[in-house]
This record gives sequence, C-alpha cells and structure tokens, in this order.
Amino acid sequence: MSPHPSSSVQQARETLAARLRELRLDAGLTKRELAARCSWHESKSGRIENARTPPSDQDIRAWCEACGALDQAPDLIAANRQSAEMYVEWRRLQRTGLRRLQESGASLYQRTRQFSVYCSDVIPGFLQTPGYAAALLKSIATFRGTPDDVTEAVEARIRRNSVIHEGDHRFAIVLEESVLRHQIGDGETMAAQLGHLLSVMALPSVSLGVIPFATERTIWPMATFTIFDGERVHADSLDAAATHVQPSTVELYARAFDRLSAGAVRGAAARSLITAALDALD
Repeated sequence: MSPHPSSSVQQARETLAARLRELRLDAGLTKRELAARCSWHESKSGRIENARTPPSDQDIRAWCEACGALDQAPDLIAANRQSAEMYVEWRRLQRTGLRRLQESGASLYQRTRQFSVYCSDVIPGFLQTPGYAAALLKSIATFRGTPDDVTEAVEARIRRNSVIHEGDHRFAIVLEESVLRHQIGDGETMAAQLGHLLSVMALPSVSLGVIPFATERTIWPMATFTIFDGERVHADSLDAAATHVQPSTVELYARAFDRLSAGAVRGAAARSLITAALDALD
C-alpha cells in the first residue's frame, strides 16, 4: 500500500502500529503466536505492526483479545478511525476557495449542543463580526494563494455561526487576553469586533472568559481548539486541521480546557479587559 499523502496521517498510523506491537510484546507473544490466535497469516501481523496495512476494527478487537487487553480496544479503534481523516490539510480544503471550508462544518455546528472553545490567536468564528471575518479570511487567502472568494466565505461563516443565536446550543469560550490585542483589520474593524464581544456576553447561551496577561499560569498557553459535546476535538495548526475522536485524547483536551477556564475572569473583570483593549486602539 502506498504511503498516505499526508505525513501526519502516516505518523498517526505508525503510532497506532507501535501501540499494537507493545501489546503483543507485553503479552509475551510472537507474531506467529498472535496470528494463530487471531486466525490470520503471520505476514498480516507484520504488515499491521509496520503500518503498511491499516487494521480494521475487527482486527484491533481480535489483536487486543489475543493479548488479554480487550479493555484497550475502544481507544485503539477510535485512533484507527481518525487516522484516515484526523489531518485534513488546509490546502486540500481550500484549493477551491474558502467558502466550502466554512460550509463544511455547518452540520456539525447544528447538531452540537455544548461547545467548549479555547482561543489563543484570534476571536473565535462564533463571535466574529463580518468585517473581522473578512479581514481574517482575506489574510488566509492571500497567504495560501487560494481563490479569492472571501465575500462568499464570510457569508457562509456568518450563516454557519448563526447557531449562537438559535436552538439549544451552549458556548463556553475562553480567550487569552492577547486575542483582544491582536489587530485583525484596521482600527475601525477591530473596535467593532471588540464592541460585539461586549454585547455577545449578554447572551444566555454564552459564557465568555478571558485569561489576563497578569494571571499566574497553572497551564501554558496552547494552540486553539474546540470540543464538540465532549466527544470530538478540532485543533488547528498552520498546516492542518486535526480532528480527534479517541476518548483518551478528547479527555486530555477537556482537562486542559478546565484548567485554562479556571484561570479566566468573567463578568465585569472580563468586560474591563475588553474595554481596555478598545481604549488602546485610540
């Protein structure tokens, strides 16, 4: 089987293969003995351990049962399923423009009830004004060299993010104070965005916290991520959009969110930080 075009996907597959190999070694089994217990050829064990053949869910269950580690099967199956889709390269999503990228998450947003959002770089999409979104997406399109469909992309983003005003959705959002200070667009655009933050704090569906610069950290600033209903995590980086569904990984992000949230201020204290950022624009 030829290597997957995404090196990140291949790395995920290799990590899964290494974990399966460790289970076999911990059980004291040779590849031949494991193959006999699983009723397949010895070469299949080798291909799986060398990440040349992605195992099926059934293969993983059989492998774990043969090693006396059936309790580890759910995590390994989740890791296996995500390896084919966890890293969706931005250039692949964006090659036909940014509009489709905005539209691609609409159904997930609609069915999610609890969003837990941590942002260390920009205002989260849920809370962006059209002007701020246009400035941000324009910079992304220019950097990536993708088709210039920013106007359509902004419209799609605003439609997608209407969930903040609709239905039974709840948003726990934590921002680093630096997010308030990074100027996206001109001063007028940024002022409108910060003013919008102040107004959206009044929404009953939104809990907005800000981690002040001066806070003594119990956990370090990290890359932006969103948790959907405690079951799925999107963590963005420069080269990829990572999707995590493995229970232990989702739990790790949830624990990080709780720690980050504990360091945030809310209410009047958060409004004071936003107002200070507004004043600094003058």
